[in-house]
Amino acid sequence: MVGNSSGNTAGKPIRCKAAIVRKPGEPLVIEDVIVAPPKQREVRIKIICTSLCHSDLSFWKLTDPPAIYPRILGHEAVGIVESVGEGVHEVAVGDTVIPIFLADCGECTDCLSEKSNLCTKFPFSLSPWMEREETSRFTDLNGETLYHFLSVSSFSEYTVVDIAHLTKINPAIPPNRACLLSCGVSTGLGAAWKTAKVEAGTTVSIFGLGAIGLAVAEGARLCGAKRIIGVDVNQDKCEIGKKFGVTDFVNPGNCSDKTVSQIIMEMTGGGADYCFECVGMKSLVHEAYASCRKGWGKVVVLGVDHPQSMLTFNSFEVLHSGKSIMGSFFGGLKPKSDIRILEKRYMDKEIRLDEFVTHEVDFKDINKAFELMTEGKSLRSLDTWSLHREELVVVGLNRDCFFKHL
Repeated sequence: MVGNSSGNTAGKPIRCKAAIVRKPGEPLVIEDVIVAPPKQREVRIKIICTSLCHSDLSFWKLTDPPAIYPRILGHEAVGIVESVGEGVHEVAVGDTVIPIFLADCGECTDCLSEKSNLCTKFPFSLSPWMEREETSRFTDLNGETLYHFLSVSSFSEYTVVDIAHLTKINPAIPPNRACLLSCGVSTGLGAAWKTAKVEAGTTVSIFGLGAIGLAVAEGARLCGAKRIIGVDVNQDKCEIGKKFGVTDFVNPGNCSDKTVSQIIMEMTGGGADYCFECVGMKSLVHEAYASCRKGWGKVVVLGVDHPQSMLTFNSFEVLHSGKSIMGSFFGGLKPKSDIRILEKRYMDKEIRLDEFVTHEVDFKDINKAFELMTEGKSLRSLDTWSLHREELVVVGLNRDCFFKHL
């Protein structure tokens, strides 16, 4: 017998609404689905707010492996624990939680170390299954398996998430702000704070002022950077960037016969102390490296490029320049501890999250959110699901979109 959200649903399947991608690039379809109860070390949560990230857009269009359909996308969210599986003691029914694509098991060498956020027990993967037994918790009304996405699948009223991917948060933080901390915004903040360890009084250059790049600017501002240079082909990002601490702006289309790195070298008298690549283009990684100061400059790569894309550096230059280059996955943040720090800093009015929101659309118009992001008109979009009504609203950020059930 299928349970429902109005009664005691623990241990029973739940029938609810979800937005499903059935074919790449085609509009999402809102259907009734069945969400199975959580198994050992799993938690079933009711999604109250979820946002659209560029990764959702990328996988929505993907035609080659690891693409797989039908699938429920979405991975930036906030939810309420509806029920827990065997062995779960970290959260209880009614707790407010953030699901995060990156695991934090709290047991392996990496999770126990302050030097890494890359869990060894549950390494990041693009698997369409639950991690512990490689099965799905979703089916449609015909019994067909629906695949998971990034261990979250938040474009559903209910979802099942492994406890290693859940962080308990303060319920006082507004859901349509808290969900921003589950991926992109945290990635940018963490890259400046945890990965680069930006020092006060330094100069930062950011290549790409999407949500992540703007979050890097916000993180650099909080670290006390004296000068923050934004680089973007969209001239509108000049004014938008100022809200997040960007002090200077470079549009590559307006550089005449000079490269961006030449402009930055001239502006800074020798290069930026820290350069962040937030787009996912190998050419920009090289340009960031060329824009970095010799001796101590750091290049931090956050953008996701094609898996086969290769970087090529002159070995003599690497040896003699003294620069360093590093990757920053989820900003180097440890989900179960660092997210709570960011949450508190937002509640203390130190971190600005409100400025990331730009659009709102009904859940029935969820495909409009994808259009907004495709056109570059949105930073984030939110889905908020209420306990009583079926209406969903999509709230956008400066690049992505949110959906709220009211």
